[in-house]
Amino acid sequence: MAQTLSGTVVRATGSWYEVLHDGSVIRCRIRGRLRLRGARSTNPVVVGDQVVCESDAEGDWAIIDIAPRTNYVIRRASNLSKESHIIAANVDRALLLVTLQAPTTPTEFVDRFLVTCEAYKIPVVIVLAKRDLQDDATVAEFRTVYEQAGYDVLEVSAMTGEGIGRIRELLADGTTLLSGNSGVGKSTLIGTIDPRIDIRTGEISQSHGKGRHTTTFSTMYVLTNSSAVIDTPGIKGFGLIDIDDAELWHYFPEMMRIAPACRFYNCTHTHEPGCAVVEAVRNGEIAAARYESYLKMLDEDEKYRK
Repeated sequence: MAQTLSGTVVRATGSWYEVLHDGSVIRCRIRGRLRLRGARSTNPVVVGDQVVCESDAEGDWAIIDIAPRTNYVIRRASNLSKESHIIAANVDRALLLVTLQAPTTPTEFVDRFLVTCEAYKIPVVIVLAKRDLQDDATVAEFRTVYEQAGYDVLEVSAMTGEGIGRIRELLADGTTLLSGNSGVGKSTLIGTIDPRIDIRTGEISQSHGKGRHTTTFSTMYVLTNSSAVIDTPGIKGFGLIDIDDAELWHYFPEMMRIAPACRFYNCTHTHEPGCAVVEAVRNGEIAAARYESYLKMLDEDEKYRK
C-alpha cells in the first residue's frame, strides 16, 4: 500500500533527492510530470523545497508534489541560454562569500547576485572571507562601495576566528544560503561554525589562482531545530534571468533612493537629461563601479533576447 509523507529537500543531485522527514533522510526520485512542470528550468526540484513524497509497492520513494516557494535564488543556466538554474528555495537570508584575492571574486558577479536577491526579496550580507589573506587598502575600497550602496559587509577569517561569532548569530535562526565563487571558503566556513559537519575541502589551484570545486551538489545542513545552512557548489558566472530592463534599476538600492529626483518618471538612468542617478554617479554618491555594472547588465540582457 502506498504511503505519503512531506519533508524538506536537503540534497539534490539531479538524479536523486534526499528529503528530510521527522529527523530521517529518505532518498527519492521525481515523477515525470514534475520534470515537465519545470521544463524551462534545469532543475525542477531544489534544495529547500517543501515536497510530498509517495512510496510504491517495492518501497521506493518518489517526489510527487512541490509546495509553492516563498522565494528562490535563480541564475541563467549558461551563456546565451534561455533556461534557468535555481540554486536554492525558501531561504530566510543569503550570505555571499567574496574574496579579493586568492581567488578574486569579480565585482560583476557580486552585483548580479545582489540584484537577484533584491528581486526575490532575500536579505543578503556580503562576507569578505579569508580576511587574513586580503590587502587592507583593497578591503577598505570594497567596503566603501558596498556599504555606500546599503549592504552590510562582514570581514571573516576561518583561520584567525575573526567574524565567526557574527556568522553564528546570523545562522542562529531560519535557513541561510551560503554562496560564492569556487575557492572562497564556503565549506571551510561551515566546518568552522559547526565542526560536526564534515565537508571535504580543497586548496586553491596554484596554476590558475582559482578554487577547485569541492561541493558538487547543493546540500542543506541542519544546525539546530530552528536553523539550517545551504552549502552550494562554487558558481563561475551569474547571468540574470526574468528581470526586465525597465525594472533592473529597482534592484540597486542606491539608485532607488535617488531616482525619485529624476526629471522623467520613466527615466532609464542611461541618457536622459535631468537624471539624478547619473548626477549622483558624477558627484560620487553612487559608486562608478556599481553604475557600470548596471549598464553592463542592460547590455547583457539585449544579447540574451536576440
